[in-house]
Amino acid sequence: MQDDLSRMKELTGVLSEAAKAYYQENREIMSNFEYDRLYDELLALEKETGIVLAGSPTQKVGYEILSELPKEDHPSPMLSLDKTKDVGALQEWLGPQMGLLSWKLDGLTVVLTYEDGSLVKAVTRGNGETGEVITSNARFFENIPLKIAYRGRLVLRGEAIIRYSDFEKMNEEIGDADARYKNPRNLCSGSVRQLNSQVTAQRHVNCVIFSLVQADAVDFGNSRSRQFAWLKEQGFETVEQKTVTAEALPETVAYFAEAVKTYDLPSDGLVLTFEDIAYGESLGRTAKFPRNSIAFKWADEIAETTLSYIEWSPSRTGLINPVAVFEPVELEGTTVSRASVHNISIMEGLELGAGDTITVYKANMIIPQIADNLTRSGVRDIPKICPVCGGETRIQQVNEVKSLYCMNPDCQAKRIKSFTLLVSRDALNIDGLSEMTLEKFIGSGFIHEYADIFHLDRHRDAIVEMEGFGQKSYDNLMQAIKNASHTTLVRVVYGLGVAGIGLANAKMLCRHFGYDFEKMRRAEPEELQEVDGIGEVLADAWRQYFASEENNGIVDRLLAELEIEEAPENAGEQDQQLFAGKTFVITGSLNHFTNRKELQELIESKGGRATGSVTAKTTYLINNDVNSTSSKNKKARELGIPILSEEDFLKLLEDGAEERSEAESDTQDKEDA
Repeated sequence: MQDDLSRMKELTGVLSEAAKAYYQENREIMSNFEYDRLYDELLALEKETGIVLAGSPTQKVGYEILSELPKEDHPSPMLSLDKTKDVGALQEWLGPQMGLLSWKLDGLTVVLTYEDGSLVKAVTRGNGETGEVITSNARFFENIPLKIAYRGRLVLRGEAIIRYSDFEKMNEEIGDADARYKNPRNLCSGSVRQLNSQVTAQRHVNCVIFSLVQADAVDFGNSRSRQFAWLKEQGFETVEQKTVTAEALPETVAYFAEAVKTYDLPSDGLVLTFEDIAYGESLGRTAKFPRNSIAFKWADEIAETTLSYIEWSPSRTGLINPVAVFEPVELEGTTVSRASVHNISIMEGLELGAGDTITVYKANMIIPQIADNLTRSGVRDIPKICPVCGGETRIQQVNEVKSLYCMNPDCQAKRIKSFTLLVSRDALNIDGLSEMTLEKFIGSGFIHEYADIFHLDRHRDAIVEMEGFGQKSYDNLMQAIKNASHTTLVRVVYGLGVAGIGLANAKMLCRHFGYDFEKMRRAEPEELQEVDGIGEVLADAWRQYFASEENNGIVDRLLAELEIEEAPENAGEQDQQLFAGKTFVITGSLNHFTNRKELQELIESKGGRATGSVTAKTTYLINNDVNSTSSKNKKARELGIPILSEEDFLKLLEDGAEERSEAESDTQDKEDA
């Protein structure tokens, strides 16, 4: 008994720490597989001994409340579901009843309340007893109606989620916000449980309804499927469900198992609920589980293989992530050979070393992970130098988790933003080289400097096997790189990322120096400051950049890979630039131009500059609502800056062209005379 109690105490501590890391801190210190295994072991010991320790994870639901959001008690506890991985157990549970089988979505559970047709309250599940009030954030969920036709009191439960497709796009744009979210659930939790509704609005949060709690005076004929049909009529997105009998369960589970491979909503299993509402409610509940529903967790397909080596992949934060590379195995219909281990603490827990016999699986049938290490030879060969830059590495412990870091501040992996700028739309415009993909390539040692981008074909086999890639993605990327090799000098100058040199300044520099890059590179500060928009600070930044022998070498090797378009015919003809020395600010809607960028490009093509704010250096403010009391109009009036409508601007352009034509005609007459 004492041994059992000691083990239960140990398991309670380990599982509580893992749950705290996952639910409260959006980080992972053990795999889902390992958590479920230890949880089941603790549950079995509790049943065997009849003892449940205080603080046991089997008695808790969800995360503890730590945020500053307002708190509210739930009218009745929000319970978790009992679970099984056995289809036969599902059949036995359902018996002769009809059931509804639906996705078990992996997000953040919320309770929505409508009164008189309007959303009046949204509360998170919290710890099951008390939730956080997130009403202002819920109003920015993309797919929930703020007003509905039904005027009675309506209470719903749904799962706030971020779709995989949106998650991948946003993760590329998040920059250094905790470096990188590991999964949509973490990103969703951080997007919903915070104080700034604007953040929620930017994160593409959706809410999928999975349960109707209360709908006054609506008769659903005791049918749960009719509840879902009615909710759809009210404008809600409901979880996909299928009506099943015990006999049909295996076939229906197989349908979902196939669908999850390409499903865009994060899911970690299925939920089976009785179709007969009254029958389900008559069964009551246990201390932790309702008896009208049960969760089905995918029975993980596990394969045994041999760990070949640990690959160390640096990131922009300096963190060097261990990735297990193993002999390829088939899992869930695909070949896998790599799995992230996340940190050194997890490696030590698995006693992971090259040559070990390991078992692997796909978490939620999607993400490859290590289930167990059967031989446990021990952690060794942690690199003392960064695989990207060769700088010193150091093991650091943060929140009781040990990880490896590169200590070199100039590591290429940390300079991911410079590579991202070079391949961006206004620079080389290489479609397919997202920030996330660049991070993978740099971490794998494929890219050390700009020119390496044009030799990624040397790493074809490794790229094709990368998660999220394949032959088609590789071919598309190679074509995009080939297309990008034919470019303009303006794009190159902008893409170099010289401090303060934006796209407009790059255009001005190229025009001023007649698209002669060598002349531009060797220019003295005085020459640079003759360029409109280039002052002492920018000139100094430009000079410092090209004073570096290393930078010049990097640029030369990049230029060798590019085919630069010839300079425009009027390059350097400053007298052709009608708006030379003039600065414009554009605001409001436009009628004659598709967007502000189109108008900005016209201004810049005539030698002018377009900036975002009105200052004493502004020449004209363009705003079709000339009499507007907007802040920019007020500022322009205070400074005596003319406010032009589009028609005024086009007239200015036309008059300037006529004056130039007359001047050219006068000059020609004099020459003829």
